[in-house]
Amino acid sequence: MLTIDVVLTADRVVADRLAGATALVIDVLRASTTMITALGHGAACILPVGDLDEARRRAADLGHGALLAGERGGDAPPGFDLGNSPLEFTRERVAGRTIVMTTSNGTRALAAARGAAAVGVAALVNAAAATAWAHGHGGDIVLICSGELGQPSLEDSVCAGLLAGRLARALPDAVLTPAAEEARALAEGYAKDVSRLAQDAPHARSLERKGRAQDLAVCLALDASAVVPTRLPGVDKLVWRPR
Repeated sequence: MLTIDVVLTADRVVADRLAGATALVIDVLRASTTMITALGHGAACILPVGDLDEARRRAADLGHGALLAGERGGDAPPGFDLGNSPLEFTRERVAGRTIVMTTSNGTRALAAARGAAAVGVAALVNAAAATAWAHGHGGDIVLICSGELGQPSLEDSVCAGLLAGRLARALPDAVLTPAAEEARALAEGYAKDVSRLAQDAPHARSLERKGRAQDLAVCLALDASAVVPTRLPGVDKLVWRPR
C-alpha cells in the first residue's frame, strides 16, 4: 500500500525507509526556493555539498564559470560569489553556470535523501509542480523537511503538510502516516494565507531582522514556479528538465 510520510528534520531521516521511495526535500527559507529560482533562471546545474571546504574545493576544481554559493548563519561565507537569497540568482548572473552550493540545512537534507529512488526539491513556490512530479513517479512518497539546525521549522512543516494534503487528494488510495496527518492538519491553518508565516515562523522573523524581508516575499509566494529541481540518478547534481 502506497504511503505518504513527513520527516521533520534531516537528522530524523531513516535511510531504509527511503528505499524505492520518491523524496521531496523542503527548505522554504531559503535553499529550496533559491535552487528553484536558479534553475528557473537558466543555471546549468546545482552541486549541493555538505561543508565549506568541500564547496571551495569543488568550485576550484571546476574552474572558470562555476559559481560558489551558500550561507552560514544566513550570510554568504567569505569568498563566495553568492549567498542564499533567491534575489541574487538572476538570469544575468546564473544562466548557463554550474553552481556549487552549501547551506546550513537544505544541502544536509539533500544528502540525507540520497537513498531514495527519486529526489526532487520542493518549496511553497513550486508546491503544485512538486506535487505533480511526485505523483508521476509512483511508489511511497517521503517529504523531508530540512528544519533549522536539527529542530523542526514551522515553514517547512507547513509546506510538507500542504504537499501531503494535495498528494492525498491526487492519490486517494494512499495512506498518510501519523506524521503526515499532523503536518496536513498544521497546514490547514495557513492554506488560505501562507504569508502569515512571515510573522509566525521564527526563522522568518530572524531573516526580517537581517533586512531580508524581500526574500520572504519571494519564498512565501505559493505556486509561483513550475520548476522542480531533480537529482540525476547516482549523482549529487540537481537539474531541471522541462517536460
